[in-house]
Amino acid sequence: MAEYKGIKGFKVQTVSTDPAASIVATGTWASGGSLSTARRSLGGAGTQTAGLAFGGATAAPSNTAATEEYDGSTWTAGGSMNTARRILTGTGIQTAALAFGGFTTVYTNATEEYDGSTWTNGGNLSTTRFAIGGAGTQTAGLAFGGETPASPSNLVSNATEEYDGSTWTAGGNLNTARQGLGGAGTQTAGLGFAGSTSPGVPGATETYNGTSWTTVSSMNTGRYSIGNSVAGTQTAALGFGGQTEASPVANTESWDGSSWTEVSDMSTARNNLAGAGSQTSALGFGGQPPVTAATEEWTVAPPASFQQENVGQVFYNSTSNAFKVTKDNSGLPLGAWSSGGNLNTGRRLASGIGTQTANLFAGGETATAKIGLNESYNGTSWTEVNDLNSGRGGGSSFGIQTAGIVAGGELDPGANTANTESWNGTNWTEVNDLNTARRSMTSMGAGTQTAGLSIGGLVSTTVQAITESWNGTSFTEVNDMNTARQLAAAHGTQTDALAVAGSNTVYINNVETWNGTSWTEVADVNTARQKLGGTGTSTSFLAYGGNLPPTTGVTEFWNGTSWTEVADLATSRSVGGDSGSGSSSSALASGGSTNAGPAGITTATEEWNAPAPFASNVTLTAS
Repeated sequence: MAEYKGIKGFKVQTVSTDPAASIVATGTWASGGSLSTARRSLGGAGTQTAGLAFGGATAAPSNTAATEEYDGSTWTAGGSMNTARRILTGTGIQTAALAFGGFTTVYTNATEEYDGSTWTNGGNLSTTRFAIGGAGTQTAGLAFGGETPASPSNLVSNATEEYDGSTWTAGGNLNTARQGLGGAGTQTAGLGFAGSTSPGVPGATETYNGTSWTTVSSMNTGRYSIGNSVAGTQTAALGFGGQTEASPVANTESWDGSSWTEVSDMSTARNNLAGAGSQTSALGFGGQPPVTAATEEWTVAPPASFQQENVGQVFYNSTSNAFKVTKDNSGLPLGAWSSGGNLNTGRRLASGIGTQTANLFAGGETATAKIGLNESYNGTSWTEVNDLNSGRGGGSSFGIQTAGIVAGGELDPGANTANTESWNGTNWTEVNDLNTARRSMTSMGAGTQTAGLSIGGLVSTTVQAITESWNGTSFTEVNDMNTARQLAAAHGTQTDALAVAGSNTVYINNVETWNGTSWTEVADVNTARQKLGGTGTSTSFLAYGGNLPPTTGVTEFWNGTSWTEVADLATSRSVGGDSGSGSSSSALASGGSTNAGPAGITTATEEWNAPAPFASNVTLTAS
């Protein structure tokens, strides 16, 4: 009889910790020595065992010029900065650091250089700003994004500047203007990620080649005021903490040069923190709320003790006293749907805007009328807030819970509208209309309140391929989809989106991806349907529910190449509106109808959570 080793190629081993997909997946956070001065919005540089903290604001609050040096266990005082300030950016190492931008009592463009004991004034940034992304070294620095004091109101920036040790000069602009973003890498191989587009909290990631920025895969959790591994690289970085639209987070994500993966969270959720170190040995310190001196150290398993996951391998975990096997999940998220709080008013073809824990559900159709009713979700329950000015169903929507757009749709008694409304967190205001009035549009448009897309729909009896781009003021027609469709699912950003299924003369399974200029057909979804929900990016997307007919709970996951069925919705339905966090790991399905018509309209809400993709280690049990 064949032995296990002969069949699988490896023996049953005894290990103290489960095997992992990568060394960085073994990482954990642990408490380090506290800062002497608790502060937020500070700068950071250096490594885990030679870190540097400088500037920021104390709990008083007041700006500080204090500098502290970390030796791997304790912070001690270093030379004070020349200019006390907060919301500044740092890069470099403990003995050769660079600090730039920030806020004193006004925005500043000041740059300072640290030699291990003393700060010296360097050349000023060309653009005065704070909350800038940073990368590089003291003599080859990179500054990008941030917030400027531009009139008539403060504006986020896409400006990039390069530092040569004395002077800043202009580089290529970011594709997405934002502030509070993270950075890593070098002046000629930089990485910028996350940040706030004000409003909007995308997870957008861009790489810099010394001349221009290229948009790549987004983070799983969009946020700003994020910590980052200053010594990380363009292909190996770590982002941690920060602020979503709703709250501070402890989420940590690892970047491998092509995608972000969620790894172990920080012990304490916080924003406006500073970071230092690399992808495998990082430091997070300071931040709020409340203003803290806490330091956490990120450490991975030593390479010598790292156990790589082998699908099908049986092993004994001596710590948990259990036999386990590594199971192949074919790269799929190990997700499931669970019940959330019910809507107060059931409806279909409503507009879902926001995230799983900070969502807006506006308009839609009851069994008898188009309505403007608007409800807000906090992750637990729905609360009625101010209605749309025009009751409608089947419009396009995009944005976040406190800053959204609803465009087009169908009014009573059946007329199409081009009307567009903007939500400021309290009230809806009519703004510039769509160019083409239409209904039965995508269940969710793509983008933010100032940079969105409205796609497809129905004019009279003709299904449309129309794409319109929103710049915060007006819609402009851009390149059409290859396949006209109505009642499809779409999500993403203005420059990177996916449109899935829908119907024209028949129900379709056609899928197209948008690159900011044109649509390209990619692999079809397995189940042709309309009135489905969808959320994610062009490389990681979740499509769920819909009408075949009859209605379905089928959920499918897109990995950028192909579609695979995962766990179904508990309630089969055509989804009335949908929302997600911009990733396939956190979604919301709300309302809709359990049959093809208005009867069967439901208040049910379900939440999709997929904490980790790929392989999993499963305990073996006797039966």
